[in-house]
Amino acid sequence: MDADLRAAILAYVNQPAYKPAKPKVIAERLGLIDAERIAAVKRVVKKMVKAGEIEFGPAHLVMPTDENHAAREHLVAKPKKPKSDNNITGSFRRTSSGFGFVRPEGTPATAGRDADIFIGEKNALDAADGDIVRIRIDSHTGYKGKPEGRIIDVIERATNRFVGTYFEREAMGLVQIDGKVFSKPIYVGDAGAKGVADDDKVVVEMVRFPSHVREGEAVIVEVLGAKGAPGVDTLSIIYEFALPGPFGEEVLEDARRQAAKFDESIGDDRRDLTGETIITIDPIDARDFDDAISLKKIENDHWLLGVHIADVSHFVQPKTALDREAYDRATSVYLPDRVIPMLPEVISNNLASLQPDKVRYAMTCEIEFASDGVPIGAEVFKSAIKSCRRFAYEEVDQFLADRKGWKEKLTPEVHGLLGLMYELSMMLRRRRFTRGSLELSMPEIKIDLNKDGQVTGAHVEQNTESHQIIEEFMLAANEAVARKLEDAGLIFLRRVHGEPDPRKLKQLTEFVRELGFECESLESRFELQRLLDLVKDDPRSHAVNFSVLRSMQRAVYSPEEEGHYALASESYCHFTSPIRRYPDLTVHRLVEQLARGEKPRQEPDLYYQWGDHCSEREQRATSAERELKKVKLLNYLSDKIGLEMDGIITGVESFGIFVSGRQLPAEGFIHISALSDDYYRFDRASHTISGSRTGNTFRLGDGVRFAIARVDVDARELDLRLVGRGPASPRRPAKPPRGKPPQDKQPKRTTSKPKTPRKKGKRRG
Repeated sequence: MDADLRAAILAYVNQPAYKPAKPKVIAERLGLIDAERIAAVKRVVKKMVKAGEIEFGPAHLVMPTDENHAAREHLVAKPKKPKSDNNITGSFRRTSSGFGFVRPEGTPATAGRDADIFIGEKNALDAADGDIVRIRIDSHTGYKGKPEGRIIDVIERATNRFVGTYFEREAMGLVQIDGKVFSKPIYVGDAGAKGVADDDKVVVEMVRFPSHVREGEAVIVEVLGAKGAPGVDTLSIIYEFALPGPFGEEVLEDARRQAAKFDESIGDDRRDLTGETIITIDPIDARDFDDAISLKKIENDHWLLGVHIADVSHFVQPKTALDREAYDRATSVYLPDRVIPMLPEVISNNLASLQPDKVRYAMTCEIEFASDGVPIGAEVFKSAIKSCRRFAYEEVDQFLADRKGWKEKLTPEVHGLLGLMYELSMMLRRRRFTRGSLELSMPEIKIDLNKDGQVTGAHVEQNTESHQIIEEFMLAANEAVARKLEDAGLIFLRRVHGEPDPRKLKQLTEFVRELGFECESLESRFELQRLLDLVKDDPRSHAVNFSVLRSMQRAVYSPEEEGHYALASESYCHFTSPIRRYPDLTVHRLVEQLARGEKPRQEPDLYYQWGDHCSEREQRATSAERELKKVKLLNYLSDKIGLEMDGIITGVESFGIFVSGRQLPAEGFIHISALSDDYYRFDRASHTISGSRTGNTFRLGDGVRFAIARVDVDARELDLRLVGRGPASPRRPAKPPRGKPPQDKQPKRTTSKPKTPRKKGKRRG
């Protein structure tokens, strides 16, 4: 049947009069109108796209591969083709060694790094990381099979400002830029005018960028404070990543006007749900509450789930100062000691926040589930709600551990609601894993701060059953809304996670087999799921999960109908956090326009532009959060040279081993030259380092005892010294039964199951 369908689709798409259409439309034109046959057409179309027989264009329109086809030329935005002189424009990514890669302009956000062009150090001119450059191709089979080129012009600088540490040498003022962007210090001329002192953290404006033939030159524009002083590390990261500062007066005035107009009245365009039993569950230190839950059993033993999301679109109108600022920021940034919000606090922490016992405007997604958790239908509408109880995650975990003990603390309605929420969420969770959803275990470090903001340590954030309850409901709402918009034939910003490159999955399969795990090809999502479940309690878990993550594409915002691979979802968007994510706000506006009977504005190019912008801002925020955690942890360890700890080997390379502390989750490096008791050789096949004389072997997951040897905060480096063997690391058997997970697999009851964590409780969905 697939062969016949393939031939029919190919003949239809390649006919001269063909106009780009969606798979569903193609099915109908071929006379295949029942749901089963339409699904078959969609499946075959995806296979044909992978085989290169046809292509997807904007809005999931099916296109012929003939580049001269008029419709394709008109509608599809393709990467710019090299001109006759082989000139290409793109974004440059420089490594610490000086060489780098250029991503050609127009390359889809979901494309892997195979699309990149290698640029050698001597061919990089003075381009810095993130610059837009023009290059010339020298070879199409250069570095590791990649095209190789040279930069002929820097078109646009990513930034002219950098953060670093000031020092003087031979009466010259110099600044060593943080990180590994520039290997040599930058000359800053007469720094005395700024009153800067040795070891001050400063912001510099680059006057002349360094290259392999000349030194760089800059001028100091701001002194942040003494290196190591409280708050200076956070300021350094804010400037380094060009994170937004305080809101401008025009934006604040717009927010104040919205606050003055809000009176908690419930208009005819809203459904009054203030009498419903609705609660919120958030971290204990949360300041804004953008989601609330209601749930009840209805006839036929069905479930009616209400996911109530703050109606930010009511306060942030298109083309206003608030909207322009929210779009520019695109996301809130959650740093260890502060939050840089997407919206002013008067909205994010007050007007739009679903605070208990207050009437608040919401966008409600009401989903009906059959008794076994299968979604039957959904409705999305504007509402007014009043949360009757705010819960912290810890309280819900305590409730689940001792429900009887909480009967006197809660009303019967709230007590019953929590019980129903647990029952349905675990049912949805089982169904999600049964369909092939993946769960990467990448524990995230949480920095511990005292009341003065000083670092006192760090720990790994845990994701408990209370987190899982909320997560399942957020995922369900995101899918339901995406299906609604898709059924309406709309283009919208989806959360896209493309399928991994099969070559990378083959490499991953070889890697885990070398570690001793027997598995079939990890091109099967169920085999990949089995592997992730297998390594959960294994000391090699970090290495395996990190390798799986590297084999995946990055999730991005895009109007393309790519689906979400990790969630095993064909249609997915972000709807549940408009207080902190701009893509959610765009989805809310579409839903509202549909409810009013309006035809939303549909411009594919605009949605691609929004998706690229929001994806870039999200990546910037993630990088800044990760880097500041590293800096704060290194600052904490900088006066603890010689401190001994137990750790686990998380990486083995030819040049040394990476170790993560058990008590303090900091990862450092032991260079192979520091293993002075023997001459060690690296065995790539087994990922081990072995001594030729003593026979000592170090492998992934081994326990070791180490000491802090050197801390370089500016370079973001932590060197360790091996002291001895640590506690034994138990290993699980590497040969579990294969196959899909059983249908009745019940999630384990636990209060510390590691899973994808969230910061400030705002990483849902």
